[in-house]
Amino acid sequence: MSTAEGQQAKTDTFMADMKKRLEEASKLTPEELKFSYKGILYPTILCSEETFQAMEKMEAREDDVLIVTYPKCGTNWSLQILHEMILEVNKKEPTMIKGMLEFGKPEKYEYLSQQPSPRVLATHIPCEDISKSFFEKKTKVLLILRNPKDTAVSYYHFTNKNPTLPTYESWDLFYKDYITGNVIYGSYFDYTIQWEKHIDDGNILVLTFEDMKEDLSRELRKISDFYGLALTDEQIKLVQEKTTFSSMKEKSSNTHGDLANVFFRKGEVGDWKNLFTEEQSKEVDAQFEKYLAGTKLGNMINYEKYCTF
Repeated sequence: MSTAEGQQAKTDTFMADMKKRLEEASKLTPEELKFSYKGILYPTILCSEETFQAMEKMEAREDDVLIVTYPKCGTNWSLQILHEMILEVNKKEPTMIKGMLEFGKPEKYEYLSQQPSPRVLATHIPCEDISKSFFEKKTKVLLILRNPKDTAVSYYHFTNKNPTLPTYESWDLFYKDYITGNVIYGSYFDYTIQWEKHIDDGNILVLTFEDMKEDLSRELRKISDFYGLALTDEQIKLVQEKTTFSSMKEKSSNTHGDLANVFFRKGEVGDWKNLFTEEQSKEVDAQFEKYLAGTKLGNMINYEKYCTF
């Protein structure tokens, strides 16, 4: 089986599984679509307490590629980037699981333990709940941040299009849950500030969605250097051509099937201005000031540039 055929087979299996889960989700009420674990809401159709408990015992590897993001901060984008980079260097598909590390059944971690390196993994779970093994092994972690206002708007559209998540009748109703952390995966601010204590560990690269939009080639070079991939300028250019938002959206029907329009909407910076009221904007400003102002991660978000009317 060729590389392309192998990747397509994985995609087909993922899409068949997602179709089954979507059918299950259609039979559940909004309240049944979510459950709480350690005080944070998760999607019932995709996650389970048993899987979380098994994940906590997962054995990491030094050469794992772990991508960590709050939802709608560039997860699919960064996954595709690492996929293309490793493929370009090794000339063979890296081990990649479709969806987040926390999705699926507990036995998936046994399957993962048998897969060859490098394993490209992604998760939305809070830093404190990631298997301690990743920190003990000093696995290199790629953290992608996005300003909280664009994140909120993107998340609102995402949750209303994704049948596995509770829907909202209006932006105002979603915003109310978002600002209080009552959404799937909890508070943006709690999630982000948890990583501040690891910022100087030496094995974490922090990039922002906005910087990637501004100069993708520059940010790709940072990723290549961080993971020791030593991509040439020509290889960086090839990866860039395959991972722009427009390029990925164009291919999304092949990579994400019927969910293409769920995962790829606008991919813009500043879209929050189309929905936020002045009062809501000021409320997020206050939350940013409380949690992230003056921190290293807060400074990287460049809040004043991206979050003022």
